[in-house]
Amino acid sequence: MGILSDIFSGDIDALITLLYQIPGILIALTLHEVAHGYVAFRCGDPTAKMLGRLSLNPLRHLDPIGTLSMVLMGFGWARPVPVNSRNYKNFRRDDILVSVAGITVNFCLFLLSCFLMVLVQQFIFEPEFYKTFFFPYWRPSLHEAIQPLPQLELLSIKGNWVGLTIINDSMAWLTDNGLAEYVRAPWLMYVQRFLMYFSLTNLGLALFNLLPLPPLDGYHLFNDILFRGKLHIPAKVVQGISLAFVALLLLTPYVSQALGFVRDFIQDGVMRGVLWIFGVQ
Repeated sequence: MGILSDIFSGDIDALITLLYQIPGILIALTLHEVAHGYVAFRCGDPTAKMLGRLSLNPLRHLDPIGTLSMVLMGFGWARPVPVNSRNYKNFRRDDILVSVAGITVNFCLFLLSCFLMVLVQQFIFEPEFYKTFFFPYWRPSLHEAIQPLPQLELLSIKGNWVGLTIINDSMAWLTDNGLAEYVRAPWLMYVQRFLMYFSLTNLGLALFNLLPLPPLDGYHLFNDILFRGKLHIPAKVVQGISLAFVALLLLTPYVSQALGFVRDFIQDGVMRGVLWIFGVQ
């Protein structure tokens, strides 16, 4: 079971990773569903508000299997917000807006997290640290340059440089070697790592919900754009499709691998763009 089996086997790094992931998953899933409910309310449907689904309490939105899938594979879902499309002011337009709301929020959070990851890096170490030891610090040679400094490591996502952090949060080695004066705010390492996992969680959630399968958001967009909302699938068929897809997702690697490839491709392009903005690419 991936990260869970590592935790049960005593892998402390896997446990730390899970502690970083869980808050991000709760926030991403909650804001995804609240966005659906809020946009539906603005479009004339009060159903979500009446049922208390505009709440920021994660317990009102979590789906056990979907949340577990987020932990294990980085892709998952929450409990769908109930809406009544009969209340929409303009059915086709409003259905598109409600469907895309959650995806839009998650993708915006992904972009914001990527930007903040690199921004935070500027405040962990003093600028003189990079100029003294690693200038220009963003080049691939940093991998070799960092070897004489065993208490430091590169923070990266799929090969994209994000930051430089202190291993095990230890300042002892840096102090003994006269480098502690270059560390401006070591506590920001926690923030930076959270942002790293949070960015991937939001991107994974956005991509998963773009799949054109009922009852995911992508299906509604597919139906509204290509069939003008005229495609109707019986509830029992939707349930069968959902169960089959969940089984395919949890029991085989094909869906997660395909989504992972797309996620990595988008993340790579966005991170390169953010690093370029900061002048380190």
